[in-house]
Amino acid sequence: MKNSIKNALQDSFSYPEYREHIATLLADGKVTGHTQSEALLGYTQLNETRMNRLDKTLAVLPEVQEQLNALPKTITWLVLAEGWCGDAAQILPVLNKTAEATDKVVLKIVLRDDHDDLMNLFLTNGGKAIPKVILWDADAEEVIGSWGPRPEPARKMIADYKAEHGVVDEPIKVELQKWYLKDKGETTQRELLALIEQNVLVE
Repeated sequence: MKNSIKNALQDSFSYPEYREHIATLLADGKVTGHTQSEALLGYTQLNETRMNRLDKTLAVLPEVQEQLNALPKTITWLVLAEGWCGDAAQILPVLNKTAEATDKVVLKIVLRDDHDDLMNLFLTNGGKAIPKVILWDADAEEVIGSWGPRPEPARKMIADYKAEHGVVDEPIKVELQKWYLKDKGETTQRELLALIEQNVLVE
């Protein structure tokens, strides 16, 4: 696992670099990942609009800021993502805004399809669901937690719908995006805060 994480970190993007990489690909009519299609291109273009909006409107919750200030050590959030992923487009701006609020969190992003070995270590119910956030303690060289691909209310929404209808189709995807819009990244922040409280000793 250590080698997979270290290799991923060497190949990682900062958030601005990730955004620039996607924009460069889009300018050539391409998307991230090993599969190219009109559908993925459309999703990526839509996600760019979402991320631009979120970058301007998101705010870090006061209780999250307080806990970030109390962190006794620097931790890395290593995130597996792809530009066409709707959940990643909603989550990454939250992670970036939160990381920007402290010098104790370093945000690094890698593309899932380029790091299959790492993705296979952090499957969700046997699937390669993204985004997946890996909390990495660089000093101790150990994983101290993971999170994703969705906040719990969103996960439950999708799971319940799939249990009833057998598929995850366009209607529930629209409802999911409405949930994200209403939530404004607050649940993601609180769940990450809880994860930090569980796995990082705070003074």
